[in-house]
Order: sequence, then C-alpha cells, then structure tokens
Amino acid sequence: QVQLVESGGGLVQAGGSLRLSCTASSSFFSIKVMGWYRQAPGKERELVAGITRGGDTNYADSVKGRFTISRDNAQNTVYLQMNSLNPEDTAVYYCNLEHRFTREIYWGQGTQVTVSS
Repeated sequence: QVQLVESGGGLVQAGGSLRLSCTASSSFFSIKVMGWYRQAPGKERELVAGITRGGDTNYADSVKGRFTISRDNAQNTVYLQMNSLNPEDTAVYYCNLEHRFTREIYWGQGTQVTVSS
C-alpha cells in the first residue's frame, strides 16, 4: 500500500503563485508515473500534469506555460509549481501515483486551492 501526502494548497489572489508537494511512501524505484489531478465543484476530475519515471511530462492545455511539474527522486516527492493563477484554477488538487509493478493507482487526500478574483 502506497501513501501519498500532499501539502501546499491555500488561498491566493489572481495572478499569484502556489507550490504543491506530494510525497510518496513508495521508493522511486517502484513509481511508474506521478501526477496531479484537480476537481472543481460540479465538474469531473481532470488531469493537470504528469511526470513519468523517465522524466517525460505532460500538461493539460489550460495550464501549459503556467504550471510546472517536477520531482525529487531522493525524496520520492513531486511538485506542482503554479503561476499566474486565475479563479478557474480553483479546485481540490489530488496527487496520483501509478505503481511500476502492480499498476495499481493511488490517490492523495486532496488539497484545496482557491484563487480569488
């Protein structure tokens, strides 16, 4: 069982920045993909950004150029740097991990990001 612990959410004004962190209890060796999803009220959960074991990244079109996903392999931690935030980015952000060997999917508890106009 893999535990994901998130931090870094909060309230920020439009145009501001936040950095989310997610630390996995699994070693980097066992991680296939880690990423961030978000779910706004009344909407489906959507992929924000992902990073593979090999370091390849992908982003939702709505965040390209504003958000950056990165990782610290030694700390089993993935980050989401969010710049130029706007109210449409308001959502609960969830960390996600796919296990390299079992292919199981794990989720964090979610962290609220609120952007005021």
